[in-house]
This record gives sequence, C-alpha cells and structure tokens, in this order.
Amino acid sequence: MTELAAPALELPSPGAALQRRFEAIHRGPMAGLPMLNPALQVRALGFQPWDVFWLGVLVTPWFMNLVLMPRLPEQFPPCAERESRHLVFPAGVFEFIGAQDAELGTWLACSLFSPMFEFGDQAAAEATGLAALQGLLEGPPPPATAAPAAQAAPPALSKRNFLFGRGPG
Repeated sequence: MTELAAPALELPSPGAALQRRFEAIHRGPMAGLPMLNPALQVRALGFQPWDVFWLGVLVTPWFMNLVLMPRLPEQFPPCAERESRHLVFPAGVFEFIGAQDAELGTWLACSLFSPMFEFGDQAAAEATGLAALQGLLEGPPPPATAAPAAQAAPPALSKRNFLFGRGPG
C-alpha cells in the first residue's frame, strides 16, 4: 500500500496583513520623517499566486516594491535578510532582496521607487505599481520585425524605463 503525499499547505493572500503592518510602521517609526510623500498612503495591491509565492506591490509614502511572500511555505526558498535572489519572470530577470519582520516573517522585495516624491497622488502611485506588476508578468512588447541580419542586439533597458514604457537610455 502506498501513502499519498499530503497536499501542500497554501497560505492565504498576505496583502491585508502586509498593509496593516506597514500602516503601523508609517504611524510609528516613520511618522514625521522628511522622506515621506504626504500625498500617499500605504497600500498592498494586486496580490496573486505566482509559483510558490504570493506576488504583489507594496506602495508606501517612502517606497514602492514588488513583493514575494510565501504561498507554499515548505517550498519558499530560504533567504536571509539583505540576501539577493535573481528570479525569472516573463519580463526578464529581476533581483529581489530578502526581508524579515517579527510579525510578517520572511519575504522578498524588488525596489521600484524610493523615495516617492515623483507621485502627485495615491491614484498615480497605485496605477504605476499595478502597471509594473502587469508588465512583470506579461513581459516587454515583441521587437519590431526586421531582417535577421539587420537586427542588432537590443541595448540594456533600465528598470525605471521598462516601468514607464520608455526605451533604453
């Protein structure tokens, strides 16, 4: 008689807990610091399953990050605080940094913006974060059709230019 493996335990979406935790940080240790954009609030957006992770965006008045949190904890790759991991998405390879918190546990973050002063309002910050998440999962647009011999290697594309739909440079 063979034993069936137990199904993997899937954690619920961490978006609400992440938002509550960073709202507390905003009201506590970050309160009154000059690096805060007063037009912005803390929001955890777009969390969805991706591989063994929950993937979403965290917008705060001081930074915006792509966030990977455990969905299948026994398969979540170990990562020490400030340790980097390169992960492959449809849009390319992105570097995520390990983060730890006493309440949230371990997760991975990829910085999109810091500080956040270029955003005039919450709607613009949230739209940018969700567009970055969508772009990460869909990848860049296909290159223009050209004769193979005439097509040069594409120049490097910065993360900021990718997020705003601009070309390299």
